[in-house]
Amino acid sequence: MAQRAGQKRKVVEVPRPEAEESEDELVNGEFDGALVDDGDSEEELSGEDSEGELEDDEDAEVELDSDEIPSSEDEEDVRQQLQDLKTSNGNTDVKQLGDDAGDEANYRITTDANGNPRYVYGEIDPAYDSDDSDAPATANTIGDIPLSYYDAYPHIGYDINGRRINRPAKGEALDSLLDSIDLPKGWTGLTDPTTGKALQLSREELEVLKKLTRNEVPGEGYDPYPDMVEYFTGKGMEEVMPLSAAPEPKRRFVPSMHEHKRVMKIVKAIREGRIKPYRAPTEEDKEREEAEAEFATYDVWANEQPQPDHIMNIPAPKLPPPGYEDSYHPPPEYLPDTDEKQAWEEQDEEDRDRDFLPRDHAALRKVPGYEKLIKEKFERCLDLYLAPRVRRSKLNIDPESLLPKLPDPAELKPFPTTCATVCKGHEGRVRTLAFDPSGKFVASGGDDGTVRVWDPVTGRQCWRIKLSSSEPVNVVSWRPGTDAFILAACCGETVHFIVPQGSVSSPDLEVASQELLDSGFGYAATNASKAPAGPDKPSSSAWSRPSAALQERGVLVTLTLHSPPKTLAWHRRGDYFTTVCPSTAAVSTAIAIHTLSKHQTQHPFKRLRGLAQSACFHPSKPLFFVATRQRIRIYDLQAQKLEKELQPGARWISGMSLHPLGSNLLVASYDKRLLWHDLDLGAMPYKTLRYHAKAIRSVAFHPSLPLFVDGSDDGTLQVFHGKVVGDSLENATVVPLKVLRGHRVARELGVLEVAWHPREAWAVSAGADGAVRVWT
Repeated sequence: MAQRAGQKRKVVEVPRPEAEESEDELVNGEFDGALVDDGDSEEELSGEDSEGELEDDEDAEVELDSDEIPSSEDEEDVRQQLQDLKTSNGNTDVKQLGDDAGDEANYRITTDANGNPRYVYGEIDPAYDSDDSDAPATANTIGDIPLSYYDAYPHIGYDINGRRINRPAKGEALDSLLDSIDLPKGWTGLTDPTTGKALQLSREELEVLKKLTRNEVPGEGYDPYPDMVEYFTGKGMEEVMPLSAAPEPKRRFVPSMHEHKRVMKIVKAIREGRIKPYRAPTEEDKEREEAEAEFATYDVWANEQPQPDHIMNIPAPKLPPPGYEDSYHPPPEYLPDTDEKQAWEEQDEEDRDRDFLPRDHAALRKVPGYEKLIKEKFERCLDLYLAPRVRRSKLNIDPESLLPKLPDPAELKPFPTTCATVCKGHEGRVRTLAFDPSGKFVASGGDDGTVRVWDPVTGRQCWRIKLSSSEPVNVVSWRPGTDAFILAACCGETVHFIVPQGSVSSPDLEVASQELLDSGFGYAATNASKAPAGPDKPSSSAWSRPSAALQERGVLVTLTLHSPPKTLAWHRRGDYFTTVCPSTAAVSTAIAIHTLSKHQTQHPFKRLRGLAQSACFHPSKPLFFVATRQRIRIYDLQAQKLEKELQPGARWISGMSLHPLGSNLLVASYDKRLLWHDLDLGAMPYKTLRYHAKAIRSVAFHPSLPLFVDGSDDGTLQVFHGKVVGDSLENATVVPLKVLRGHRVARELGVLEVAWHPREAWAVSAGADGAVRVWT
């Protein structure tokens, strides 16, 4: 249907959801200038295109719903309808077209109030050039019509898209709303006459209104009498008439040829079917859309591009060419006989060298179907798809080469391997033992309160003495040096200094030892007057002579402490020794350093952090090692300061042994670990050895050979090769050598003490089973 020029079309308003409102402008500018709304009246196409299109004004008014799509094949009707669509504000179904036919449509499909689909087009930017850049956007398009005309309606006008502007709430509804919420920022109580909504002003606008009411200057820097700017009468801009009086050009009234070409392109696209009118979806279309939504299919290889083979890639192996066996008429020598056929059938499928037997057929048409064809093709596909074919540089590394190269234990001899002698005689556990400096005798002490001296070669008891009937002997230790033959034994709270008699020692050594022990009493009597005057302080130790019965047996001097000592270690010179009493009440008296030649006792620590467990002297330096439950501290006796603190990481330290060179320290712990500390490396252990199933009670370095041994409650001794060199650039070498078994576990206690021969690779151990074993 065609319409006359200037005839207004009737637009049926179809509401649409506010959330789906699209304010997107045209994409890529392809419609820029194609559809223009002059705002005056609708213009016709050029005369040659519009001949025969005018009809009588009295014709029935044609209603064009905003949802209709021009579908007439008549060119003049399409032109007239497209001309009528110029002022539709983007509410008709005109797809966005450019030079390409595959451009995306500039509309959205929604549903109107009746449930019918509706096409909503995007906003068209008119590119209006306005001189007033501060002009606010027009919200209500009713123009100068008074708002009183809409008093009988629930709306007060229409917006730019033709939607109704609802009347805002008033009266009780507004009061209840304001009571329920806080006043918004910028609320003035004024009402916008065009929209009927509350008028909100910014802080700057309120300040300007406030100044205007006070007859003040609206803004800072405002000049009410500025200098005149001569735009038209200035120098070089003189004109007779400032404003032009030229008539309007003709091009403003003649339809644009460019727009005509654009419209013809749209018409051509409609005729060719590139722009199709809306067609209601059929049941098949709906089922197809539901199926696509439910089962989304994607072509993974749709955009796959061929890539060149990687240098590390290996092409898939090709099948070998068929041979005579695959022929339908093979030579007779390739056909199996009866025995071969029977043997092939009796074999398992995995053991067969081929999947089929050659058969002879007279003609190709007589060849039956191969029953394993699908299986073979499937396995071939799996081989091509799943088999990895990447070149991998195989490392031919011998696992044994990754392990540290340790010497053969046979090359590290001598070390103890067998139990040569068993010394029995103690009643109960043997708590302690020690070799004398000459290596001829072994002294031991146990729960029976006796001290016994043994011959390590024959196992014969050479001498014994009973120090107590109720207290056990915790420590026995020989004084270093060959000028005297003195044995110190700790029984209860008393330290006994014994000179064994009989065949154990010579008369000259007995006299020298007795003089050394008696010299302390003479020094104490000589220096008694030099003691400072003042009240006598209670002494924590007392040097005295024992009873006459003990003196006859060789016990010449006794040192009484306030707590049982558990450790006794001698200085290398033999004049000083230290005792450790872990169970003392005063922590400051737990560690004491005694002078044998002067009968003096000193307590070097006023306060000691931790519970003391053991102590020893450095073999060549004035350093003193103190072991608490979890720390080992090294003190400089000359400077009287803390030199270093070691952190073995053990829960409870049971003992320690210092290397003869003084550069390494072994720490035994009750948590089944043996810790090797290199004093030049740091505070943490250099190696941690875990070879025992129960607590480690004792550990000892050999005085001259690169050996050390430890004893555990599991009843075994572990012998190690521990080589230490003077070069700080080379680490110590630790090699396990032998596990010595022989002690019986009694009441969950095994080996309680270990010691070494001064020169030979002999080890001696004291067990809870009451035996002293010598290992050679």
